[in-house]
Amino acid sequence: MHRLEYISTIAADLGDIFFFIAPLTAVPLVVTVLFSEWYMFLPMAAVPVIFFLLGLALKHLPRNERENRLSTALCSVALFWFACAMVCGIPFMLGLHMSFTDALFEGMAGWTGTAFTMMQSLDTAPYTLLFWRSFMQWIGGIGIIAFVIALASSTGLFQGKLYRTESREEPLMPSIISTGRRIWKIYGLLTFIAIGLILFTGLSLWDSVNLALTTISTGGFTIHDGGILAYQNILLELLLIPLMIAGALPLRLYYLIAENRRWSLFGDEQVKLFFVVVAIGTAVLTYDLVYFGNTDIVLALEQGLFMAVSALTTTGFQIANLQTWESVTLLFLLMLVFIGGAAGSSSGGIKLKRVVLGFRALIWWFRRLFVSGKVLIPFKSEGRVIPRATAELETAKTMLVIILSVIVIFVATIVVMQFHLTTYPITDVLFDITSAFSTCGISSGYVSADMPFVSKWVFIVVMWVGRLEVIPVVVLFMALFRGSD
Repeated sequence: MHRLEYISTIAADLGDIFFFIAPLTAVPLVVTVLFSEWYMFLPMAAVPVIFFLLGLALKHLPRNERENRLSTALCSVALFWFACAMVCGIPFMLGLHMSFTDALFEGMAGWTGTAFTMMQSLDTAPYTLLFWRSFMQWIGGIGIIAFVIALASSTGLFQGKLYRTESREEPLMPSIISTGRRIWKIYGLLTFIAIGLILFTGLSLWDSVNLALTTISTGGFTIHDGGILAYQNILLELLLIPLMIAGALPLRLYYLIAENRRWSLFGDEQVKLFFVVVAIGTAVLTYDLVYFGNTDIVLALEQGLFMAVSALTTTGFQIANLQTWESVTLLFLLMLVFIGGAAGSSSGGIKLKRVVLGFRALIWWFRRLFVSGKVLIPFKSEGRVIPRATAELETAKTMLVIILSVIVIFVATIVVMQFHLTTYPITDVLFDITSAFSTCGISSGYVSADMPFVSKWVFIVVMWVGRLEVIPVVVLFMALFRGSD
């Protein structure tokens, strides 16, 4: 009976959030009307209708009000993301007659903010579906925060459990509801600024809106087969660099800037590290392109800077053909993709916060080896001394996520290579799987609509697991196999 209550609580939570997003998913119908694509009306309308009906059916299920477990919330998050990918893939099945697997892949890439696609031709695709892809990435970029807000109002899981900083127990902001509204406002403002700046480069309003949605969300979808290079616009490429960075910085930073009314961009440790890594990444990529690829220095610098930012922000835009790059250059770019952007942003990867915390934990542990057990070595984070018990717990969680991330990428690579021994080097396969895990979408050439069925499902799962940073999916499977006790 307890197990049934556990499941019904999760289902009721899902019903609440499905109800919340149903009106949002009806927005692309405006594009259907504007471009008179009436044949796309029913395929596109199916999404909000299904979400509404699912929400109506699930939200009235009984939930256990006596106890609100963190595991329940994490299971709800994992199921919500997979369900959204399935439902949001329906327009691709009905509108383009894509297979269920390809449509699910497209939906998962959209909701996770990954630039991979299974669509054969973007230039001939309906405007409705092109906007739907961009819009999925935009709402997916802020989706986790929206889910926490809806969950807090219905189950009492406030920021003390889910919405707190990685290194301390205090609430990140005073009220999760008011904070959520402000974050949506900041996210929307960044998007409108991006639209205006992209319009300045000479692009049409249609292209500007779609690019802005996928840039601020660090999603990387484009509406042309040639991607960013289809525009042949150097000003656009240069402008996208700061916009990608804006999407990969923590939204908390913008919140604090707005509250304090002063610009303290480099007051955040993650931000400092971000620009250091971008500088190192640009230098290494530029050197490799000049030394190994005999590329012109100006072109090498342009590609090095753009690709370093695109990789670290996990946006996934490309202005270079990675198949012409040396393996060592590709592996270095893979490292940037794996690291990802700042915690609290829409970017993927293991996050700069974990890199900083993990590095400090290693130094802390080694320092403790060389002193007496009676000597207390303080653990400092952001200028504050963290209690030993808290530091050990947080660093253990950080290292656990990093180790599990490496294991997922390793196992996925083995599975793909086991079922698909191709002419593709293992470096290329490893790169694309890491790109999928980090929800980046930069491709070395392996991912395509023609890749094997097994590979597509591996990438679907890897995108799902990577977007949720492993733990919610692990908790979900533990709940399925071990029950709620």
